Amino acid sequence: MIVLVLNCGSSSIKYQLLNMADEGLLLAKGIVERVGFTDAKLTHKPEGKDKYVHVTSIPDHTTGINLILEALVDSNHGVISSINEITAVGHRVAHGGEFFTKSSLIDDFTKSEIEKCIELAPLHNPANLKGILSMEKLLPNVPQVAVFDTSFHQTMPKHAYLYAIPYEYYEKYKIRRYGFHGTSHKYVAQKACNMLGVDFEKQKIITCHLGNGASIAAINQGKSVDTSMGFTPVEGLIMGTRSGDIDAGVLLYLAEKENLSFKDVNDLINKKSGVAGISGLSSDMRDLENAAADGNERAQLALDMYYYRVKKYVGAYAAAMDGVDLIIFTGGIGENDPVLREKVSTAIDFMGVDFDIDANKGVRGKDKLLTKPESRVKVMVVTTNEELVIATDTANIVKELKK
Repeated sequence: MIVLVLNCGSSSIKYQLLNMADEGLLLAKGIVERVGFTDAKLTHKPEGKDKYVHVTSIPDHTTGINLILEALVDSNHGVISSINEITAVGHRVAHGGEFFTKSSLIDDFTKSEIEKCIELAPLHNPANLKGILSMEKLLPNVPQVAVFDTSFHQTMPKHAYLYAIPYEYYEKYKIRRYGFHGTSHKYVAQKACNMLGVDFEKQKIITCHLGNGASIAAINQGKSVDTSMGFTPVEGLIMGTRSGDIDAGVLLYLAEKENLSFKDVNDLINKKSGVAGISGLSSDMRDLENAAADGNERAQLALDMYYYRVKKYVGAYAAAMDGVDLIIFTGGIGENDPVLREKVSTAIDFMGVDFDIDANKGVRGKDKLLTKPESRVKVMVVTTNEELVIATDTANIVKELKK
């Protein structure tokens, strides 16, 4: 079964083509950038062949996806002989609200529910829906599946997901903690348990998905019971350009003092804050580590604040679950930053973590156990693969459809 995975943003389309009959073998991946512009770019990376880059006008998502399909079957850089080889299409959808607790076959009802969630994710869901509608035009007979960032966290108990504001706002507007990165949190937790030979549904796990966007999840007996991102992806950890947790009163105070509009405040907490805002230098942890090594005090401060917030959430979630068996680092930073893993893990030795500093050194982008054999709590770095999860869910749903 050949599955095309699409992740459509407002001006971009990320994609992967996988052969699910061959354990999710990656056939090709790429990205369309600057959708809506005359100088848009397709970067296509077929496995075993040279990268192909094409700059052209891409006015909409349908045009962009059509270029992807053409690249996949091209005689020089294609990986399949015909579009008819694509069995199904899986879409990453940012927000499923309270309705979607698992991945879903896309039909008219599914599309209407995704549309209802647009007000909860106005930057992401419209683009996700455009991708779905575009594929309907281009491959009308191919089944499509939606995989939601929020669905894994729908097992959170009410006392964890509600905010302490008047209850009527939850009833009227569904204001609550939803959480994101659910596909990644679930995948790395299950993968780690398989590697260790333990039962996923009997473990207390803390997963740290650390990238430019970052979140931590508490997973107890196979279910998400809390997560750091909330109603939006801005809550929780300090991120590249997002503030994470902040006293709401600060925003009211700044809005008055600086005469900020709602858009200004939104830009402030989403695009101008985080480690970029603290350092005044960069949102990239590598840049900050290099600058800190050269004596840049604000770069070091940004790093210290980042490490502290991660450590604090790990400790909070261990308390929330009455203990922890396994802590996992994943995502672009979690997988590739040994300094962060050491800073956090050595600080929580009181929890039963006997961290192996030597085992952690130089580990980038690979799966590895990072604690000593006698450690009561295990720490691992586990590479995530959200596209594979989307493709797997898609393949399983389509198989059931054909029975």
